[in-house]
Amino acid sequence: MKKRLLIVGGVAAGASCAARARRLSEETEIIIFERGNYVSFANCGLPYYVGHKIKIREKLLVATPDYFKRRFQIEVRLEHEVTAIDRGKKTITVMDLKSGQEYTEQYDFLMLAPGARAVKPPVKGADIQGIFTVKTIPDADDILDWISRHKVHDALIIGGGFIGCEMAENLHELGIKVRIVEMLPQLMPQVDAEMAWFIHSHVKQSGITLSLHTKVMEFERDSESTICVTLSSGEVVKTGIVISATGVRPDTALAKEAGLAMSPSGGITVDNYMQTSDPAVWAAGDAVESIHVLSGKPVLLPLAGPANRQGRLAADVMMGTNPEPFRGVQGTFVCGIAGLTVASTGLGERNCKDSGIQYEKIYLSPYHHAGYYPGAAPVTMKLVFSKPDGKILGAQSVGMEGVDKRIDVISMAIQNNGTVYDLEQAELCYAPQYGSAKDPVNMAGMIAVNILRGFHPVAHWDDIKQNRAFILDVRTKREYQNGHYPDAVNIPLDTLRNELDKIPGDREILVYCLSGQRSYYAVRILLEYGFNAKNIPGGYMFYRDYDEYDE
Repeated sequence: MKKRLLIVGGVAAGASCAARARRLSEETEIIIFERGNYVSFANCGLPYYVGHKIKIREKLLVATPDYFKRRFQIEVRLEHEVTAIDRGKKTITVMDLKSGQEYTEQYDFLMLAPGARAVKPPVKGADIQGIFTVKTIPDADDILDWISRHKVHDALIIGGGFIGCEMAENLHELGIKVRIVEMLPQLMPQVDAEMAWFIHSHVKQSGITLSLHTKVMEFERDSESTICVTLSSGEVVKTGIVISATGVRPDTALAKEAGLAMSPSGGITVDNYMQTSDPAVWAAGDAVESIHVLSGKPVLLPLAGPANRQGRLAADVMMGTNPEPFRGVQGTFVCGIAGLTVASTGLGERNCKDSGIQYEKIYLSPYHHAGYYPGAAPVTMKLVFSKPDGKILGAQSVGMEGVDKRIDVISMAIQNNGTVYDLEQAELCYAPQYGSAKDPVNMAGMIAVNILRGFHPVAHWDDIKQNRAFILDVRTKREYQNGHYPDAVNIPLDTLRNELDKIPGDREILVYCLSGQRSYYAVRILLEYGFNAKNIPGGYMFYRDYDEYDE
C-alpha cells in the first residue's frame, strides 16, 4: 500500500513540504488540510495588496488546489480543520467546516504546519467592528471593504513591527492619516535603539504620527464609522479603522492536545530534522521553536524563509534522503516603511549583552553607490563583532537604497563563520551606478580590522558620562555652531595640525565628527603626535539619539 503523508496547514512550511515530498516520491499519497479559504498564498504581500501596489488579488495566490492536483498530484482540502491527533492509531480527526461533517484519516507521516495566530490587545472593546488583524486574504479583503464603505480618513495601527510598519506605509500612501501606537520606546524592536532613531525621524518627516511608549487601554464605538481609542497617556483618539499588529503566537493547541513536547517559549519542540517527540510527526514554520545559530538560545522566529526551508527538510527526512540538519536561524530580515528600508542579520548589541557575548561595535554611513554618480544615498550601518577574533556577530542598516544588498552579503558571511577580515577582503560588484570601489561592506570590514589591529582606538557615547576625557569636535565651525556635545572643543580637522597646542597631553582625547570618518583621520594624526586619542564611531548623529533616549 502507498505511504500517506498528511499535512496540517497549507501556507509556507506545509506547501513547501508537500511539493518537495512529491518531487522525491511519486508513490506517496499526499493530502494538505487547510482550515482557511486559500492554500500557499503570499501573506507577506497582504499590506501591499491593501495599499494597491499589488492590484490583482490572484497574484497573492502562489498556488491553488487545482495547481497542486494538476502539477503534483497532491490533494488540497480547503476549509478542513484538523481537530485531533490519535498518535497511537496514527489517525487525525478532521472537521469539514462547510458541511459540519467529521471524519478520520490514517497517516504514515504527519506534518504540522499550523503557523501562528494574530493577537489583539487584551483590552475592553477589542472585538468591536472596525478592528482588524492582517494574517489572511479575507483579512485584507475586509480591511479594503471597511475603508471603502466607511470612507476612512484616519487609521490607528497598534504595534511597530513588520506588519505595523508595512501597513502604515501602505495606508499612508492611500491618503489616509496614520498613527502608530507602540508600547515599547521604539519601532522595529528587532534593531538596536540608536538605529531605530533613524526610522523614527524618517517616519515623522513622512507625515505618520508616532506614539511610542504608549499602550492602548480601551476601544469604544463612537459612531458607525468611528472608533474611540483610549491611550495610556490619557489621550482619546478618534479613528476610522484600527489595525492590530501586536504580533503572533504559535498555533500549538493541536500539538499540545496530542501530548507532543512543547518548549518553554511556547513553540513545538523539534530536533534538527524537524521531528517532534513522536517519530511519526514533524513540525515546521511559525509554530516551532528554533535555535539561534549565534547565541545558541531557543527562539520563536515567524519568518517565511526559515519556514520554507524547514518544510523542505522535513520532506527530505520523511522520504528517506540523508539531508543536512537544519542549521538554526540567524534572524535575517528586511522591512520597508515610508520609502525607508530597514534590514538586519544576526545578533544586535542588546542580544549580545543578554547572552554575555564580548563584542565591539562600529557605525558608518557611506553612499550606496559612487558619490559622483547621480542619486547617491547614504546607507547607515551598524556592525557588531567579537573581540579579539573579529567574528561577525550581526549587522543592521537603514537607508533609502542599497540596504538589503549589504545585509545579504554580511548574512552569508555570518553563515560561513566569517570575520571582519573577510569583509575587508570581499570582492563585490562595482560600477558607479551600483556600488563603490570600496563597497560599504568593505568599509565596515576595514574599520573593524583597524580597531582589532590597534590602528583605530574607539570609545562610545554611552561611555563618556563616566569619563573625564577631553572631547574634541573636528567638524567645521558652522557644523559646531548648529549643535555640539556640551563642553566639546571645536578644532576643524583641516586646521588640527596647526592647533595641537590647544589639546592637553595628560588627558584622554575623545574625538567626533558627524559620522566618524573625519574623526578617524584626526585620531590617526593625534596618535602619531603622541596623544592618547580615541574615535567615537557614528559621530554626532548618534549622540543625538543617545541624548533623546536618556531623556
